Amino acid sequence: MHPKRNRHPVNAWLTRHAFEMYRLLANLVTIQSGTRNKPGVDRVCQVIRVEMEAMGFLCQTLVQTDYGNHLVARYPGTAPEKKPVLITGHMDTVFPADTDFTTYFEDEIRCFGPGTADMKGGLVVGISALKALIETGCPDIPPIVFVFNSDEEIGSPSSRQLILDLARESGMGFVLEEGGRLGEIVVARKGNLSVQIDVEGEAGHAAFAGLEKASAVLELAHKTIAIEALHRPDQGVCANVGMVTGGIGPNTVAPHARAAVDFRFSTDADKTRLAAALEPITANPVLSRTRTTMTRISQRPAMPETPAVRALFAEIETMGRQLGVPVAPEQRQGVSDANIIALAGIPVIDGLGPIGGNDHSPEEYILKQSLVDRTLLFADILTRCQPPTLS
Repeated sequence: MHPKRNRHPVNAWLTRHAFEMYRLLANLVTIQSGTRNKPGVDRVCQVIRVEMEAMGFLCQTLVQTDYGNHLVARYPGTAPEKKPVLITGHMDTVFPADTDFTTYFEDEIRCFGPGTADMKGGLVVGISALKALIETGCPDIPPIVFVFNSDEEIGSPSSRQLILDLARESGMGFVLEEGGRLGEIVVARKGNLSVQIDVEGEAGHAAFAGLEKASAVLELAHKTIAIEALHRPDQGVCANVGMVTGGIGPNTVAPHARAAVDFRFSTDADKTRLAAALEPITANPVLSRTRTTMTRISQRPAMPETPAVRALFAEIETMGRQLGVPVAPEQRQGVSDANIIALAGIPVIDGLGPIGGNDHSPEEYILKQSLVDRTLLFADILTRCQPPTLS
């Protein structure tokens, strides 16, 4: 074992309390909390509130109507004059309320269950790191604002502004999504834009349709090809028409059609160019007597790897090496609430949760030891990292 790790008071705490961490994980995982299952997400929220209040956090439950409630937990730390550290983690999962995937189990190496990786394991890392620091009497705990939100899996529609406002008041941010399989933590993420395209045409009997038929399906096919032409992965831009529906039968000219489209981009300048290219595709019909509307469903800004983020990662890399918890930088393709925090202009590191895989599937898991290792690392991050000052 690395000498620094062996002497670290949190390491000794983890040795004594690891079983409690797995028990908390099992408790959270076995509460079904798909985003649309408000009662289930609210149960998770209440379990976490009890944990945080027992540590001395001041907790505020933000009641929601359409989604689960959010929880904001605040702790003054030992230097309350400093800007707080913002931590975020979501309580919802992608699995619907009627799923059969609701059980938690372990073997010698892994923990399995819905949300183990995405991201109830990360919630346990954050809660346990703070509990260890408080119970071992650490003298260097910064002010903490910990946001547990309920709607990340659908784009954080009701928590986006909350997270952004709190980020603007904070010195730096940490997000506890799962770590990469080789220990990666996230220093950059692409942004995304999800839109719905609706095309209206004119119905008619297919047998009598002329060359100028106003088929919504055909019009959407033209638009699909034009949108897919924007796909430039070599330039960091992805465009994908992922789902199409339309028409009322094979012998009827389709009066309507719909497509769900997802865009990914590395910079917000790329997003601006995508939006400019998309506007004429949707505004200008190929077929006469067809009409198209576009609705934005969700969007997150890009999370760039800034000099401040690189400096923060360098600190964390050193800590990990000293503790025997190796980390590597990752520019992750997907989005998270870290994208929102980055919009506030503060450095943010993501992927600090346990190492896992197969998330969003019935084979979702985390590596058991990584739950302990990442808790130790995160405790060190909270007490040693300072917001980078760059000249």
